[in-house]
Amino acid sequence: MTSRTLYRSIEGARDWRRGFTLLELLVVVLIIGLLTAVVAPRFLGELSRSEITAARAQLDAFDKALHAFRLDTGHFPSTAHGLKALVTAPPDEPRWHGPYLQSEVPSDPWGSAYQYRAPGPNGRDFEVLSLGRDRAPGGSRDDADLKLVR
Repeated sequence: MTSRTLYRSIEGARDWRRGFTLLELLVVVLIIGLLTAVVAPRFLGELSRSEITAARAQLDAFDKALHAFRLDTGHFPSTAHGLKALVTAPPDEPRWHGPYLQSEVPSDPWGSAYQYRAPGPNGRDFEVLSLGRDRAPGGSRDDADLKLVR
């Protein structure tokens, strides 16, 4: 057998296998599906944890800003003025020396506005609330409400 004959026989063997077989494609799809099933829940879990961490950081920033507002004015903003009083001076507040936040009042990581009440529940000074991922009161785990009550 010469090298030319060997080359033709190898090339002939390749001609009938120009594409992938159905079995090979099914194996590749199965492998991709298994990888997705393993990686996707871990990725989504990390995303949910990062949203909760971001919300807690925003609540902490509100806490600091609200206390700075109180130091200047002698009281916390009213429910009517809300968290916007941390950025824009209320018209009836001459001792306001803000802004107490660097930019506008942010939405929570799920796109909803934070809720603010003053006085807060049970005689507390104030409450700042995010309804969480489900945007409904209550919930558990990733859907739980996040509260700052002082």
